Amino acid sequence: MTRVSVELVPRSRSGLRAEIAEVAGALGGVDTVNVPDLTRYSLRSWVGCGFARPGFAAIPHLRAVDFNPREPLPFLPLLEEHSIREVLVVTGDAPIDMSAKVYDQDAVDLIRRLNRDAPHLRVYAGLDPYRQSFVRERDYLERKLDAGASGFFTQPFFDLRLLDTWADLLPDGTDVWWGATSILTEASFNYWRARNHAVFPRTFTPTLDGNRTFARDLLTFARDRQQHAYFMPVKVNVLEYLGGIL
Repeated sequence: MTRVSVELVPRSRSGLRAEIAEVAGALGGVDTVNVPDLTRYSLRSWVGCGFARPGFAAIPHLRAVDFNPREPLPFLPLLEEHSIREVLVVTGDAPIDMSAKVYDQDAVDLIRRLNRDAPHLRVYAGLDPYRQSFVRERDYLERKLDAGASGFFTQPFFDLRLLDTWADLLPDGTDVWWGATSILTEASFNYWRARNHAVFPRTFTPTLDGNRTFARDLLTFARDRQQHAYFMPVKVNVLEYLGGIL
């Protein structure tokens, strides 16, 4: 069965609780909340995911570079307390604050450790269709699967043809959460092209109607393949973006 998640940014405790309540009250098709771990905010992803329980399944993002490989993983007790059984592991960008402590490990290292130390967890990894060639990204995904990843969360897509290409590249039966986000300004459009090297169709326009149409199309794509979808509202109210779709 296709699952649907909304990605909510943990800017503050009160703000995150309010957004979760908004989703619960109006988006009946959403069964999961995923929360990124962003170094510019003090609220950690696993704490934020606790706010979504038990009404939603919750998937915290974990940055591999943040965790000392020689110390216990600090998030495991809270995951157990809230019966959180899924996580998304990413390597993590270098922090803006260069005094912040980071460790020399990547997503593969943390995936392998979680499979050893917390085998009850379902561990997802990231799929980025833009950062390198198809072959190199596919090989990186295979390393993550070999380390114990159960499936993938993709970076947001903007072109259904690229979705089709990646769906064909992945091994049969791979558990995938296909992602979409809102781009409502030329500045955001240019950011995604220049910074993330995202691929857009020539017909793309940064309008709310265009973003809602693609969200519907991506959800249909995921359902047709019995896979999953997640949506990341950026600079738009979650209900304006997804109301009537989910």
